[in-house]
Amino acid sequence: MKFPLLMFVLTISTGLFAQGISSHYKIYDVKKQKSISIDDIVADMDQADVLFFGEDHNDSIGHYLEAELFKKLHSKYPLKTALSLEMFHTDVQPEVDEYLAGLISEKNFVKEGRAWGNYKDYKALIEYAKQNKLKVIAANAATRYSNAVTMGGLKVLENFPKTSFNFLPPLPIDTAQGRYYEKFTETLGGHSMGAMKIYQTQNLWDATMSWSINKFLKANRGFKVFQLNGRFHSDEKLGTLAKLAHANPKLKILNISSFSDESFANPNWEKFKNLGDYIIITDPTVKRSY
Repeated sequence: MKFPLLMFVLTISTGLFAQGISSHYKIYDVKKQKSISIDDIVADMDQADVLFFGEDHNDSIGHYLEAELFKKLHSKYPLKTALSLEMFHTDVQPEVDEYLAGLISEKNFVKEGRAWGNYKDYKALIEYAKQNKLKVIAANAATRYSNAVTMGGLKVLENFPKTSFNFLPPLPIDTAQGRYYEKFTETLGGHSMGAMKIYQTQNLWDATMSWSINKFLKANRGFKVFQLNGRFHSDEKLGTLAKLAHANPKLKILNISSFSDESFANPNWEKFKNLGDYIIITDPTVKRSY
C-alpha cells in the first residue's frame, strides 16, 4: 500500500503547487500592452510557426511554465507540435528518439544523451513528449565543437571531416555584429581575443539551433515548434532567433523573455518591452532550481 499512498501524496502536492503558482508569475503582451495568460500566447500561435521561450536556467517557475505551455500547445495542435531544446546536442538525436520510443532506459538516456546536470527541470517536458509520441529536436552543438571553436575560432570547423556536418550547420557561420555583439561584450566585460573566440562559440550555438529548427520545419510542414533556450539566445529577437529568421524569412516567430526580477510586485513593463513579444516576470522569493 505504500507506493499507491506515495503516488497519492505526490499527486495532491503537485495539484496544490499548480494552484498556488499563478500568484508567482506575471505575463505581459508587449504589442497589446496588457497582462495576459498562457492561453493567450497559445492562441497567438495560430498565426506563428515557432515560439521561443528564453529562460533563466535556474528559474523553477519558468520551468513550470514551459511544461504548461508545451501541454497547451499540444492540446491545441495535437498532431503538429514539436519541442526543440538547447539542452541536448544534435549528435544525441538518436538517443533522444530511442528514449521517446521506449527502447532505452532513462538511465541510459541521461548518461548517453549527455543530459544537463539540471535535467530534472526538463524531465516533465521529455516525459510528456514520450507519453504523447511528440517529436523532440536535440538542437544544440556538441561540446567538442564548442570547445574547438573557443580554442581556435570558427575557422577551425573547416578542418572537420564531412561526417561531422551531419551535426553542424553549413559553413561559413556569420558572427552577428551590432547589438548582439555589444550585449555580449557588456556581459563579459571587454573586447579581448579570448572574449571574441567565446563570442564565436556563442554564434556556433545560435547557428546550430537555428539550423536544427529550420531543418525540422522543412521536413515537417505545418508544425508548431516550441524552442527552449537561455534567454540571451533570443532576447531582443537576436541570436538564435535572428539567425532562424534570416535562414527562413517566411517563418512567423514569437518569443518570450522569462526571468526573475526584484520589481515583481510592481513591474515597469516599459523597461523590458524590447526583450520579446511577451515578458514573463517570476517571483524572486521562490526557491531557484539549483
